[in-house]
Formats: sequence, structure tokens, C-alpha cells
Amino acid sequence: MTRPAPFVFLICLAETLSMTGTMYFPALLPSFQGEWGLTNTAAGWINGVFFAGYAITSPILVGLTDRVDARRIYLPCAFLATLSLFLFGWCAEGTWTAAALRLLGGVGLAGTYMPGLKALSENVTGPKQSRYIVFYTATYGIGTALSVYLAGSLEPVIGWRWGAELLALGPLGAMLIFAATVPPRKPAGSAAGLRFSANDLKIVLGNRPAVGYMLGYGAHCWELFGYRSWLVAFLVYSLSLQPWFTSPLSPQNVATLILLIGVPASILGNEGAMAWGRRKALTAYMIGSGILGCIIGFTAGLNFYLVVTLALIYGMTVLFDSGALTAGLVAETPEGQRGLTLAVYSFSGFGMAFLAPLAFGAILDIVGRGIVGWGFAFAAMGLGCMLGAVGLRRFRAR
Repeated sequence: MTRPAPFVFLICLAETLSMTGTMYFPALLPSFQGEWGLTNTAAGWINGVFFAGYAITSPILVGLTDRVDARRIYLPCAFLATLSLFLFGWCAEGTWTAAALRLLGGVGLAGTYMPGLKALSENVTGPKQSRYIVFYTATYGIGTALSVYLAGSLEPVIGWRWGAELLALGPLGAMLIFAATVPPRKPAGSAAGLRFSANDLKIVLGNRPAVGYMLGYGAHCWELFGYRSWLVAFLVYSLSLQPWFTSPLSPQNVATLILLIGVPASILGNEGAMAWGRRKALTAYMIGSGILGCIIGFTAGLNFYLVVTLALIYGMTVLFDSGALTAGLVAETPEGQRGLTLAVYSFSGFGMAFLAPLAFGAILDIVGRGIVGWGFAFAAMGLGCMLGAVGLRRFRAR
């Protein structure tokens, strides 16, 4: 019998290690733009294509966990994440090679993040399941923060190529931990075949509360990944407007703190949703975060400490709804449909995560990389988040 606490800790540790390459490109975005001469749109494309790889393959990989053991999905995809990061350090030379390898990394994430959540939900049940699920989703923030920190720390010392090679050991370690921790399990769904029918998808989309959470997750990911993909570049830009200002922390270190603050924010957001009512709390979270998103870009020229403070607050608000959305979806979904439901949920979220960095960069190229351009780009992210509250309200149980 699985002991919940040690099992959850090891699954969360594997999740953290699997993500050491997730933020590698956005953490060093200003350096790559300088070295490769990237436009903002090209940089947004490389940022976004990682999530395109996730969105395209997650319906297949995550949906299959209803029919096959999650281990058979997780382990080869963790190896693929290792390979993509290793090859990025070895042979990435510009827009297309970097985009292709980031695409592979996104496929690796698709086969580890939600299948890992599926393995956790299958092995840990009871009244604390919701809390454990939020712990797991919160480790996404730890993984991204660790990725930014290590990228920023290694690049000045050994260069970005050797840094990528070294960080490739992270998903390799995740693969070994998962293999040793998660027991083989016969899926709850039918093993009659591995293909899904239109009727399977119709059943999933007929679950109105689940669809509401899917729409909310899409809006959440639009704001979150647009923000995270351009966060370091925004901090670098803000510092460039204040050449007299000396910061004790690099933009990557500041971004690491911002990403880490999102971890307790996600947990607290779910606790608030459990206390006040999930949909009511999520609506408040999304509207509040969206309003801040409409403001923050226009503050780039203010004192850097004030900019960092606002970015820290925004780093919390964009994640208040994260764990609560996923926990709500799992609670509304029967176990036999959970894999396909999580697949559609992931597609809706990471499809928007692909578009957001690209839209952000395109706005910067169209409006200009000045304060107004950054303001409009962030405002587009915030307005998108507020639309998630509309989706949650529209799709409720009759």
C-alpha cells in the first residue's frame, strides 16, 4: 500500500527535476536575442513552440493514461526531455534549430506533467487528494524557478551550451525516481483499444463543469506563460531605463524569486477556494490578476524596486487560480474519464500558452519595444485572463 506523504514528495521531486530545461530559453532570452539577432516575434515563436509541442501531443499522451499504465508514457517522455535539452546545448544555432529542439522539449513535458498527476491521483485517494494535487501542481512553479535560477547562474560561468548539457541531468533523474517510486497499475479504463472515439470526446465535453474549468485554464495559461516567457526580458528592459541603478540581484535571480512566490500562492489560492467556494474564488482571482496585468507593463520606467514589488505581487496573482482549477477539474471528473479529460484540459491550457508568448512578441514589434509596447503586451495577457471568469460562469452544472 502506498504511503501518501513519501509518495507525494517523491512524485513532486521528480516533477521538479523534469523541468530544469523548461525555462532555459526565456531565462536567457536577452542573450539569445543579442547573439542570434532575433526579432521579438521570433523570440516569442521559440518561447511559444515549446508549449505547442505540449498542446499537440498531450491529448494523445495524457488520454492514453486511461488505457495504459502512466509509467509507459512518463518514462520515455522524460528521456525525450533529457535528449532535447542535451541537443539544444550541442547544436542550437538560431531560430529554427532552437524552435525544433524546444518543440521536442514540450513533447517531453506533455508526457511527464499530466501523466505524473494521473499517477498521483490513482495512488493517493481520500479527503486529502485535492490538497496533494495542489502540492503537485505547485511544484511546477518550483521547477520553473529552479530552471531560471540554474540557467542564470551557469551561463556566466560555463556558457549557455554547457549549462544546457548539465541541466539535461534533471529530467534523467526524474525518470529514475518515477521508475523506482510509482508501482505498475492496471488502468481503470477499457483496454480494448488505444484509440478514442468521437463519443468519448463528446462525453468529456458534455461535462459542463469540467468544460468551465478547461476554459478557465486556457485563460490562466494565456496570462501565466505570456508573463513568464517575457519576465526576464521585461526586468532587463526596466533596468536599462535606470543605468544609474545598481541591483544586488540579477534579473534571473529576481525572476526566480517571483516564480517561487507563486508556489505558496497556488496552495493558498486552493485553500481559499475550498473555504469560499471554488468558482466564486476563481472569478475574484482572475479579475484581480487581469487588472494588475493591464497595469504592470506601463510601470517599467518607475523605480526598479517598485517594478520588482509589482512583479512579485503579479507572480502571486497569476497563480492563485492554478491549483484550484486543476483540483476542481479532477473533482468533477469520473476516474475512468480522467485521462482524456486531463488531455483536453492540457490542450486548452497549453494551446493558449503557445499563442501568448508569440502574441506578446508580436505586440512589441508592432507597437515598439518601449514602455507603451510593454504596457500593451502585458494588458493583452491580463484581458485574456479576465475572460476566463466569463467561461467559468457560463459553464456550470445545470
